[in-house]
Amino acid sequence: MTLIPDSSAYAARRPGPLKISFEFFPPKTAEMEESLWRSVMRLAPLNPRFVSVTYGAGGSTRERTHNTVVRILKETGLKPAAHLTCVGAAKGEVDEVAQHYWDAGIRHIVALRGDPPEGTGKFVAHPDGYANSTELIAGLRKIRDFEISVGCYPEGHPDSTSPRLELEHLKRKVDAGATRCITQYFFDTDVYFRFLDRARSAGITVPIVPGILPVTNFRQVVRFSGSCGASVPAWLADMFDGLDDDPETRRMVAAHVAAEQCRRLLAAGIDEFHFYTLNRADLAYAICHVLGVRPPAIKAGEAAA
Repeated sequence: MTLIPDSSAYAARRPGPLKISFEFFPPKTAEMEESLWRSVMRLAPLNPRFVSVTYGAGGSTRERTHNTVVRILKETGLKPAAHLTCVGAAKGEVDEVAQHYWDAGIRHIVALRGDPPEGTGKFVAHPDGYANSTELIAGLRKIRDFEISVGCYPEGHPDSTSPRLELEHLKRKVDAGATRCITQYFFDTDVYFRFLDRARSAGITVPIVPGILPVTNFRQVVRFSGSCGASVPAWLADMFDGLDDDPETRRMVAAHVAAEQCRRLLAAGIDEFHFYTLNRADLAYAICHVLGVRPPAIKAGEAAA
């Protein structure tokens, strides 16, 4: 694999600017909050379409998610999107959270079924709650005119029994009002293209944005991939072989792998990426730079001022 020699060659093939977005998770401690904020401010000059903030399993980070997206809205020029799930709450509670987001100025929701609390097994809907993300999307549409993104799984959701049924479910989410699909991360670009072809054949016409995960901890990614349905190719394992105690080289390899993945997608006409940052800015920033996404140039007069 070769890194992009000249990003302008790929930029010339696109009908418009490359579109990017970033995902963060709400911090648990003051130290983690400081680290998150450094990452947000580092990536803000790249002018992402939006930045999303996740919602913990079982709704465990509801308040921290709300506080984080509101702070981003108030203290930056970014457009934050709040994750919202069905887990562990009645419809009235979920609707109230959504209304609070709207009242705070948040206009974009990432609507997900959500993961059950750790150790509780498979998802079980609240007896008075939304049964799935399709119901949640329809409920959000009744509250306010949110922009609504949803998740999708190129290699199949862990709870899925059939690729065909899963695509039918995704189509129902779009028909209920979803305006964008964001994929689970993947490493083999052919996986994405096969999924895209099947989704288009199923009548799903909204953007299907590839989710890109720069690998900072290979062992951790292997563990997580086993639970979320993403495959880890043998060539990727070979890339990180012997680097367990070499974080600096791991970062360089991670940037190379993710940039090459994006290059292949760009060459096929894909012009939007969603980066899973893990609250770290360095890799996402470097990859965007390679792809030609850079802060606006500062004029000489402004710099002198």
